[in-house]
Amino acid sequence: MKINSILLNISFLFVVNLSFAQQDKTINKGTYDQNPFRQMYQEMATPNAYRAASGAPGPMYYQQKADYKMKIVLDEVNDKISGSETITYHNNSEESLEYLWVQLDQNINQKDAKSNLIARNRMSDINAPDQFARNYMRENFDGGYNILKVASKGKNLTYTINQTMMRIDLDKPLAPGKKFTFDIEWWYKINNYQIDGGRSGYELLEDGNKLFVIAQFFPRMAVYNDVEGWQNMQFWGSGEFALPFGDYDVEITVPSDHILEATGELQNRNQVLTKTEHERFKTAEKTFDKPVIIVTQTEAEAKRKVTSNQSNKTWKFSAKNVRDFGFATSRTFIYDAMAVKTGSANTMAISVYPPEANPLWEDYSTRAVAHTLKEYSKYTFDYPYSKAVSVSAADQGMEYPMICWNYGRPDKDGNTPDRIKYGMISVIIHEVGHNFFPMIVNSDERQWTWMDEGLNTFLEYLAEQSFQKNYPSSRGSAKGIVPYMKGSQSFLEPIMVNSEVIHQFGNNAYAKPAAGLNVLREAVMGPELFDYAFKTYAQRWKFKHPTPEDFFRTMEDASAVDLDWFWRGWFYSTQYVDIAIKNVNHYQVTLTLPTDLTVKFERIKSFYPENSTTENYFVFLEKKDEADIKPFDVNSIQSITDYVDNLNEYERARITQKPKYFTEIEFELVGDLIMPILLDIEFEDGSIESQKIPEQVWRKNNKTFSKMLATDKKIKKIMVDKNELTADIDISNNVWPKDDKPSKFESLRK
Repeated sequence: MKINSILLNISFLFVVNLSFAQQDKTINKGTYDQNPFRQMYQEMATPNAYRAASGAPGPMYYQQKADYKMKIVLDEVNDKISGSETITYHNNSEESLEYLWVQLDQNINQKDAKSNLIARNRMSDINAPDQFARNYMRENFDGGYNILKVASKGKNLTYTINQTMMRIDLDKPLAPGKKFTFDIEWWYKINNYQIDGGRSGYELLEDGNKLFVIAQFFPRMAVYNDVEGWQNMQFWGSGEFALPFGDYDVEITVPSDHILEATGELQNRNQVLTKTEHERFKTAEKTFDKPVIIVTQTEAEAKRKVTSNQSNKTWKFSAKNVRDFGFATSRTFIYDAMAVKTGSANTMAISVYPPEANPLWEDYSTRAVAHTLKEYSKYTFDYPYSKAVSVSAADQGMEYPMICWNYGRPDKDGNTPDRIKYGMISVIIHEVGHNFFPMIVNSDERQWTWMDEGLNTFLEYLAEQSFQKNYPSSRGSAKGIVPYMKGSQSFLEPIMVNSEVIHQFGNNAYAKPAAGLNVLREAVMGPELFDYAFKTYAQRWKFKHPTPEDFFRTMEDASAVDLDWFWRGWFYSTQYVDIAIKNVNHYQVTLTLPTDLTVKFERIKSFYPENSTTENYFVFLEKKDEADIKPFDVNSIQSITDYVDNLNEYERARITQKPKYFTEIEFELVGDLIMPILLDIEFEDGSIESQKIPEQVWRKNNKTFSKMLATDKKIKKIMVDKNELTADIDISNNVWPKDDKPSKFESLRK
């Protein structure tokens, strides 16, 4: 028997294997796991002692520090800035460093910069005169660094400049826990940014005066970290800046009639401001309800006849634990400020702007700064710096610690269209908001633009919506990203790509991440879980250097929501959302066996042998046209009455519903990106029932999903995502029945 059994099993296995071998000719030989709910072990870096699997800094996390002492001179007549700086670099890693990398971002303005050669351009048949001159007649601006000295303790250091990066070779490796101090002297020509482009430079006002917004102006240390060693990727123009934190002591010499604002605390306010201006500022420090004018428009305009000044004065600033430094200066500045309560501390909201910016800026700028600090603090952490400054600069929108430049001016008659007004308020909220991301939550902008721009645009949207009811936000909503999501795949990239390869920069790095976070907040996680997780990320990584994985992992770790499917679809692909109502079927209860169920019934009866002698024990649901459906009366089915009567008291108490209508909804995932199904059902009596069907319904079949509804009222209308919270690219297939008749849904749209 034993031998026979073994032979039988072998024989059986042979037949089965032969059967599969024969099928191999016609079926797929196997696939990898492509389930959208699979975990992202391949996409994300392996956790380690530096960065934990929870998304928090690990026990061995470190970051370098770079301290600066600088003396800067701005030559207004010759459009020249020069500086001497002393950098103290602290090696907090466990590795010895053979050399240091310093960023020379101004070299993008060199006459022969390679960035000039990579811009795509084509022959234009028709040219405006200024366009023709710019394309074919104008010489490239020459504004790169002139490095005069690189030395340590009086000894010249060997250095190599490669475009926008400078390597400083050390006589001996910088050991862990040690620091190295060296000096750099330099100068460069300041660009007119309206002609030559750039995030920094000067604006030539109509009266001949200049308004300077100066940044990326000094050689700055590159980041060295546990992720990639030195971040010494070249600056090509789009990918912004990766910088270590440090302490700054900066002296800036400018014409004596200028008003200047900068990163950090002003150390000699009583020397650079008049007595009246100083007293006004002290009043502003105690005023929380409206801005106080420190330099009036009349006082600013009185200086306008002067276009240069031979006498100078020096402004002294000190900034602790910042990643960069910027300043703005002009004799034409109006200056106002007010105090803002952020947590237990007071912060100054400040604006400086030329008379050309009024009355718009006096009415809105500083108020927008104050609003931003309060709103962003609510979702992240209390703003830790002493001030935030908004500078009016035409055609600009750029951010630095505690200071930013923002566009938006009235026309010559002082009139401001809503497009300019709201555009200005939005750019102020956005650029001031950058103090949080990336000035404090210090992500690598050179590699991951979305980590600062996208997260910041998301918070900008929340701040705009609370600034004014029905604020016309241009980015951030799920609905607003739909045109981009449904565009040609030839010009779309995943969010998780380097800045320099993006076709549609604003949509990819700003709008899509922001919309995605709103989808997470409103449609997937809910505000309570999302806000807690987002704040956890911000607080874990303030004054540190996070990666995308740190953000993704923290959002899951702090919420217990598995979001790998979302990160993969929204951030790592160009998939889109399109959930359709494919079919709606209606069923009628009957005791008569429908012909098409005969075979199925015979199979089901085998599970109920004691009742298989009569069909009337069973209840059948027969598919019918909607017009033929009659309300069902549960009391008309004796077998159900008998069943209920035989239940115990506890079970009988749970039988509370008496459905009259039975409806099956079949949903189709037309797009590849899964989402929860936000379902709204309108009944004939006008009432509406809402359900959020979790995204997990797609876990075993990401093509179709069916849901059976048993209701006591007749369904009039069914709609998916009526408030357009999921960025569904085609809402025409989201409704049943497909007609143009007005519905209560339209009045309920947000």
